[in-house]
Formats: sequence, C-alpha cells, structure tokens
Amino acid sequence: MIRKLIGRIFGRKPKPGDHPDTWVKRHAEVFRASELGLDLQAVSHAAMRTCESLQQAGFAAYVVGGGVRDLLLGRRPKDFDVATNAPPEEVLKLFRRARVIGRRFQIVHVHHGRDLIEVSTFRAIQADAQTDAHGRVLADNVWGTQEDDAARRDFTVNALYLDPVRDQLLDYHHGVRDLKAGILRIIGDAATRYREDPVRMLRVARFAAKLGFRIEDGTRAPITGMADLLRHVPSARLFDELLKLLTSGHALASIQTLRAEGLHHGLLPLLDGIFASESGERFIQQALSNTDARIAAEKSVSPGFLLAALLWPQVLAAWQPRVAAGEHPMPSLLAAADAVLDQQSDRLAVQKRFAADMREIWSLQLRFERCTGGAPLRLLEHPRFRAGYDFLLLRAQAGEDCAALSAWWQSFVEGGDSDRTDLLAQPPGKGAPRARKRRGGRRRSRSEAQGPPQPSA
Repeated sequence: MIRKLIGRIFGRKPKPGDHPDTWVKRHAEVFRASELGLDLQAVSHAAMRTCESLQQAGFAAYVVGGGVRDLLLGRRPKDFDVATNAPPEEVLKLFRRARVIGRRFQIVHVHHGRDLIEVSTFRAIQADAQTDAHGRVLADNVWGTQEDDAARRDFTVNALYLDPVRDQLLDYHHGVRDLKAGILRIIGDAATRYREDPVRMLRVARFAAKLGFRIEDGTRAPITGMADLLRHVPSARLFDELLKLLTSGHALASIQTLRAEGLHHGLLPLLDGIFASESGERFIQQALSNTDARIAAEKSVSPGFLLAALLWPQVLAAWQPRVAAGEHPMPSLLAAADAVLDQQSDRLAVQKRFAADMREIWSLQLRFERCTGGAPLRLLEHPRFRAGYDFLLLRAQAGEDCAALSAWWQSFVEGGDSDRTDLLAQPPGKGAPRARKRRGGRRRSRSEAQGPPQPSA
C-alpha cells in the first residue's frame, strides 16, 4: 500500500536510504504564525486582499515561499506570492486587473495599485510528466492538492504556507525546524529534483549565501556530478537566474558558493573568467561588494553596469593584444567587447539593452582620457556619463593603473567653474591608452605602444 502511494505521488519506487519523511504524504504541522514571531502587520495589503478575496469566494489561499520565510527571519520580504486551489480562470474572475502569464508554468498576475501579487494554483506531482531528454519537466500545469504543492517546492524553508487571515502557518516538510537550525535542505531526492530542473543547483548557492545557511549534506552531494545539466537550460532562463543571484544583495557570497560547489567551471564563460587571474578576481570582488552595499542601502543597481564589471577583465585580456599589434584603441576596444559578448551568447542570453549599456560604459573609459579642451565638458552631457564615471572610480578602487585619472575626474565633477578651468590646464597622468594622433604619417603614441591598462597584480 505504501509502495503504491509513493509511486502515485512521486512517479518512482523508493530507493534504499530514502528518508520516509521525505516520500510519504502526510499532514502538515499547524502553527499560530504570530507565536512563531511572525509579524502579520508586515504582510502587504495587496497580499492580504488577495487572500481575503479568494477565501470569500470559497477557495483556499495562502502566502507562500520566500515571503513567509523572510517574515519568520524578521526580514522585510521583497515580494509576496499567493498559492490557492482556485484554477487560473477562477482567479481571473475575481480580480479586475489580472492576467495569466507563462506557458510551461502558468500563474496569474494580480495588480493592486502599484503592487503585483503572483497567484499560482496548487500543482500536482506528475508521475508521467512530459520531460526532455535530460529529465527537465516541459509542461507543468496539472492542478493538485496543497500537500502535492508543498512536496513540489524546492527547499523545506520555502514550503511554508501562511494564512494571514486566520494567523495560521502550515508546514509539511519541517521547514520551521530547518529555519531555526539554519539548514538549507531540498525536498525529496536531490538528484531527482536537480534533474527535473537544473536551475535548482544555482538556487542552492543563492539561498545558502542569502540566508547564511549551511547546505545539508544530501542536498550538496549530487551537485558536482550534475553541474553539466545546466548546459541544457535555455539561455534566457539562465540569464534571469544569474541576475537574481547578482542582485540578491549577497552577490559576492553567492559567487563564492558557486565556486565552492564547482558550479562555475564550464557553466558560463562569464563565471569561468571571473577566476582567471588574481587581479581579475580582485576587480570582481570589489564590484560585487559595491553592489551588495548599494542594495543594503536600498539604492538602485544597474544590471548593465554589473555585467560590464563582471566581463571587464575579459575585455581587457582581449583588448591588450589588439593594441599591442598596432590597432587604434577605440575600434580595438569595441572589437574586443564584441568578441567577449559573442562568447557569452552561447550560454547567456544578455538582453540587447544591457549589451548596449555595457558597450557604452566600456567605450567611455577611453573618452575619460581626453582631459583637455572642451572634451570633458561635452562628456559631462553624455547620457551614460554617470555609469561610465562610476565604472572609472571602480577601476581605481580595485587597483587598476588609473588612480590619477580617477582623482582628476572626481575633482572635475565636484568642482566649480574656476576649479574646472585650472584642472583643464593640468591634465592627469596616463591611465587607459590614448587614441593616437595622426600628423602626416602613422605614428603610435607612447601609451598605445604600452598597451591598455591592466588590473594591478
């Protein structure tokens, strides 16, 4: 009887060593949320209204996932998701501003003013789900029970269901216990779950870093041997997951966790390049530390700027031989940028708008070398000046040979008219290679002959 139940729920027979708590369907532990220290007042008005409307229509409705986890940890959730037994068409009837999105995994976006709530219907565990050749689930819109939905969640600490109306919290997989112990544990057999969706391996790294949790041994064990499955994930989805990791507020720790778990090798040329040299790694660490600090201060972060920083060491490495061979600095820089971006395109679908931002930020580094005449004042009017200027400061902060140039521009940006006049009469020392001047014959400047700046060793 138990074997049949397990087969029906999970689509496979239990294996030796499987923990019975993981595979046998069971009732939830029920807690009073407020007694666990969860502040119900911190639940957004939009999430509360969504749950109330669904419940008044006769459906179950719970805040679920990271929002509940963060509330229990005393953190302010970034957003709130709602899970319900109402199918999407019923959700659409209840809310005037709602629409279904997604094909493989349908959810309903419900808008309350400027707030957006993602409403998903409880999913069933499919024993005969449609998968690709590598086991990744391709279609996932079969509705099920709340117990099934909980078993399908990735980690125990993300499988907590909060009814904010009744002050109840349902826990099917001992998520509260793991939350208190600081353990990140996957639900079910880790290898099977990674095969269903290889992106879960990246989520292990992101959540472990974000929460500061220890990765449970069984959750960690299969990762090294299954990392190659990430090669079969669509590049657009991989890009979205990478952005989540980089803008989590714990980007540096996440990248370090990826490295510790062996997920950086062969996953993305971008991550391989981060650890190619000590100087490049130092530059990336500085960029990610700055990004984490901005997010902690609730400041905005530009994905284009962040990606430009991550790929800058590779752009430098591709740029240097071109300039040394006698190519003009600006065209050779743009050619190097295109070569690096093309290398990424096989695994990472960088959106065109971000790629355009990256190219501009990189090209501006040469324009900062023009510190005489009207060039600096014209550069101040460039629409991407601030991003390029911040990038120059980052280069100096990370130890590149552009400290004098960075200091000059800081004085120029912050100074008054008279200060700027004095600065224009006293340009800084060399930094990035200057574009050579042609006077009669083709001549190479001293800085061009030396090649582009490299991160200090």
